[in-house]
Amino acid sequence: MKQTHLTTAFAVLATALVSTAAYAENDKDCPNGGVVRFGVEPFDTAPRLTPIYEQIGKLIGEKIGCEVKVYVATNYNAEIEAMRNDKLEIGEFGPLGYVLAHQVAKAEAVAAFSNSEGKPDTYWASLVTYPSSGIKTAAEIKGHSFAFSDPASTSGHLFPAYGLAKAGIDPDKDIKAIFAGSHTSSFEALYNKKVDAGELNSEQLESAEQRGHYKDGDLVFLWKSDPIPTDPITVRGDLPAGFKARLIKVLQTLDLHGLDEKDRKVMGMHGLRFVPQTDKAYDGIRDLVKTLHIDLQKLS
Repeated sequence: MKQTHLTTAFAVLATALVSTAAYAENDKDCPNGGVVRFGVEPFDTAPRLTPIYEQIGKLIGEKIGCEVKVYVATNYNAEIEAMRNDKLEIGEFGPLGYVLAHQVAKAEAVAAFSNSEGKPDTYWASLVTYPSSGIKTAAEIKGHSFAFSDPASTSGHLFPAYGLAKAGIDPDKDIKAIFAGSHTSSFEALYNKKVDAGELNSEQLESAEQRGHYKDGDLVFLWKSDPIPTDPITVRGDLPAGFKARLIKVLQTLDLHGLDEKDRKVMGMHGLRFVPQTDKAYDGIRDLVKTLHIDLQKLS
C-alpha cells in the first residue's frame, strides 16, 4: 500500500460516493457533519451493486439518524486504504480483505448477512474450467492460463491458490495467472474462453445465472472449498464510543425484507437481515494465510 497510490485511489473513491438520503445533518452524534461513509468491495460490477447498497444505506441512515453515503470501491485495497485513512465509518470487506483491514485499518467485524436459519451465512470457492478445455482434474491445470479475481480476494485468490496447492501446483509458478480485477471479470474471461481455467465462487455463480451466462453443464468443477464465512460488515474501531455502540446495534439487527429477491441473489444472500458476527469467525482465514505463507502486506 504505497503512499504514492493513495491520492489517485481516494480521488477515484470520492467520485464514486453516492448519497442515499439526507438525515439529521446537525445531529452532533453523527460524524463528519452528519455523514456516515459506507464502503463496499467490488465483488460484482459497480452498476449492479450501487443501487442495491443505496437501499441498504438508506435503511441504515433511517435507523441511525445520519446521512449515509455509499461507494463501491475500485478495488479491494482501495477500500482498505480508505478506512485506514479515516475515510470510512462502515465497510463490507471480503474475509481476506477484512483480515488485512483489521490488522492495518482498525476494522472490527460486527455483522454479516444471515442465512435462512438466521445465522451468519457462508459461501464457497472453486476451481473451474469449460468442457472443451480438455482439463479433467485440478492437477491438469498446471501449465494452463488461470483467472484469479483480485489479489486480496478470499474466494478469488486465497482459496483457489489453496486448491491449486492441494493439487500439487505452485500458484505462483506452475500456471499462467492473470488477475482480472473482480469475480465478474474472471468469470467472463472463462465464459469467453480467454483463459483455460479460473476461480468461481457460489455468489458469482448465482449472479451469472441471473445474467443468462450459466446453466448446468457449462462448466466443469474441479475442486470446491469448505464453507467460508461471508463478508463481514465492519465499523472503524476508533469511532466515538456512544455513536459506535448505536451503529453496531443498527447493523446487527438490520431488516432487509424490502430488498428485491433478484438483488439479494446478486449479493449471494440466503436470509433477510444482518446478524451479529465476530472477529473470531475469520481465524480460519488467518490460519490459511499462514499455511500458504502469504504476506498480507504484499497484497496491495
